[in-house]
Amino acid sequence: MHSSTLLLSQPKPKGLPEPAGDSCKWTECHTGPTFEPEEVSHLITWQDGRCSPTFLSSLPLPQSHISLATGFGCATVYWYLKKSPDFLKSYDAAGTIHDYVVAMLCDLKKPLMSIQNAASWGYFDSRNKSWNTDILKKSGFPVHLLPEVGDPDSIAGRTICAWHGIPKGAKVGIALGDFQCSVYSCLTERTDAVLNISTSAQLTVSMPPGFQPPETPDPSSAVTYFPYFNGDYLAVAASLNGGNVLATFVDMVARWTEELGLQVQESAIYTKIIKAALAQNDIKLSVHPTVFGERHIPEQLASVTNIAVSDLSLGHVTRALCRGIIENLCSMLPVQRLLETGVRRILGSGSALARNEVLRQEVERIFPFSVVYGKDVDAAVGAAMVMFHKK
Repeated sequence: MHSSTLLLSQPKPKGLPEPAGDSCKWTECHTGPTFEPEEVSHLITWQDGRCSPTFLSSLPLPQSHISLATGFGCATVYWYLKKSPDFLKSYDAAGTIHDYVVAMLCDLKKPLMSIQNAASWGYFDSRNKSWNTDILKKSGFPVHLLPEVGDPDSIAGRTICAWHGIPKGAKVGIALGDFQCSVYSCLTERTDAVLNISTSAQLTVSMPPGFQPPETPDPSSAVTYFPYFNGDYLAVAASLNGGNVLATFVDMVARWTEELGLQVQESAIYTKIIKAALAQNDIKLSVHPTVFGERHIPEQLASVTNIAVSDLSLGHVTRALCRGIIENLCSMLPVQRLLETGVRRILGSGSALARNEVLRQEVERIFPFSVVYGKDVDAAVGAAMVMFHKK
């Protein structure tokens, strides 16, 4: 998920003091201590698409249960190693953006990363909580860039100065996976599944205690097992196609109307197409909405079938599009698997689900469980809950 960010930091020139780590410094201003970044790279996010399937297939096979994907930290480092090796030579550490913030707060000389974030970087064995160092070294990977790894509820250090009301010496937890924290903020029962549809879409269920993922990745599997808390795992169907598909459709309609010499605000288009779709329930039109591909089948893009003259209105097409988004997610983590895991209820969240009644109708049509909406899902709240419960 979004923990697959990559930030590289440079060492100070030899002989210079390093009062606050290699990649940041604290200065005083009229509002108090201020943090200033220094020699760091541009942030590379989980949405980075530079690593093609062909490139990924050329890399060593990880000893990990998670398949390598573009946007993963180690995959991006491999890309630089092969395509622009000189770029990496000036850096001596790497981590996620939130590892960087923790290092800043605690004056860590080297980043510390949770196993949750390490798993989403690739080449990390969650069973023994270690990087695939031997595999990486054999291929020339700069393993010195990799951070130390710790458990997701461990303390990374203490604040080195007072900052925005936080006193000096306050304990700082290791940076956690934002997806895991979002789930933690709302998942109180093992019989609940969490459905989140915002830009992308995720369907998540907690695996039974003692579950261990397979030792090797299955690139064709749509379900990924993410390290959670207390040794547990989440089964996650993480689709790249959620609210962004509807946004793309709205943008397409807006462009078409503009080409016809008309001007309609995208917000007005969204409202009208949802209203039109609410009037259409019985449709034959079928939309497979994967315009952004999926990690397990990146080459399979969107398609439309069963096109009939009777199903060509905006209402029909929008209904089919919303249905396709939910059906795609359900195909990744089918109802039967949810039943086998003991799911009895779905907690619906996310901006796209909140503002789109058609999507909510399709959720209730496709999944044979009670659905509860409006459950607060907040990564910051989840992170605070983790540390509070640790106390």
